Amino acid sequence: MTSAAPPRPAEGPATLLIEERVDTDRALLVPRGELVHGCVDTLADTLAGLPAGIGRIDLDMSGVVFMDTAGLQFLDLLDGYGHRQSVAVTATNWNGQPLRTLELAGLDTTDPLRSVSRRTAPEPAPARSAVAAERSERLHVLQEEVEQLRQAIVSRPVIDQARGVLMALHACTPDEAWQILRETSQLSNTKLRTVAAAVTAGAGNDGPVPPAEVRTALRTALARFGR
Repeated sequence: MTSAAPPRPAEGPATLLIEERVDTDRALLVPRGELVHGCVDTLADTLAGLPAGIGRIDLDMSGVVFMDTAGLQFLDLLDGYGHRQSVAVTATNWNGQPLRTLELAGLDTTDPLRSVSRRTAPEPAPARSAVAAERSERLHVLQEEVEQLRQAIVSRPVIDQARGVLMALHACTPDEAWQILRETSQLSNTKLRTVAAAVTAGAGNDGPVPPAEVRTALRTALARFGR
């Protein structure tokens, strides 16, 4: 028998909803939204509401569009639940910015729960300092990237316009357009929203030409995607 539960709303504005489908001893959870502050509570409520006898939990993460460091706590909760309940847990189908965040955190992008389990295993004493230093560096890079993406969310309208311009002019996908803008920002050492505004303004017939450093970085980013 298969049962489906409606998404469980979080308190206040919903940033994450989790659809639940149960089939005999297997549960499929489909999170949709953002893994940010409050996502761990939403997951904990969902796990607590699962019926007894569940032997496997699979999460389809394709509906998650953004995550910050709270997403790593989300994964830790999943891993701990699986060990305590002796339940097999997977979290697959990551894409977009969450996938990039997993890469920066040094986790397995196919199923990061495998990396979380290995991370909690005891490490040989001589390797601990090196591993700690590497994790600290990865966390620093991750925090910087998340902060940049937070700024991008604030500037989403102009960034969405710039993505549309790139998609129309260079026949790229929405995700490719985002990556091109982000790389242009990094290569030119220019804020992402400034790059987006320059791309959008320059698309008009009489629009101003983007600054030289932005033009050079944009050409490089486009070339990398074969555009």
